[in-house]
Amino acid sequence: MSGMVNEGNDGFMLPRAATGFYRPKDGPLPETDLKAFRAALYAAARVAGGEVGEVEERVYPRTFHTATVIGREGEDVVLCHAHHPWVAFAKARRDWYGEDFLAPPPWAHAFANAGFTVLSSERLATPLSDADTSVLTQGEWREVRFYGITTLGGVLFNAWD
Repeated sequence: MSGMVNEGNDGFMLPRAATGFYRPKDGPLPETDLKAFRAALYAAARVAGGEVGEVEERVYPRTFHTATVIGREGEDVVLCHAHHPWVAFAKARRDWYGEDFLAPPPWAHAFANAGFTVLSSERLATPLSDADTSVLTQGEWREVRFYGITTLGGVLFNAWD
């Protein structure tokens, strides 16, 4: 399945804009297509035999959009990174995440089919020491230390200011 990331914790390379920080000299941050995310949500809800719940667009300083899919098994929180086409799943809506990620549900392939990369809970729990963080600036590292972030998921789905 293209776009599904369920392997172990090896070698995730953080690209520019992964933390949501903007540096004018680097140019504008990329933007994930919110319309494509919404379309994938509806496709996922159909596969789940349910419906799309509330969709909340990202508001600064959050780095992600939040939505819910209400299916036969209950409500699932879907996170979509605002700058890269990454999707993750969580237990509850929050402004930032550390290690509170869920394994992708069976219908997560609807996001991969729409061009998103579905991040596994194992991948998101990757210690920062096991990820390629060479792109992070001194300012980003300062935020990582200030907020006590230790995982890849904590860096990607944050609300640092």
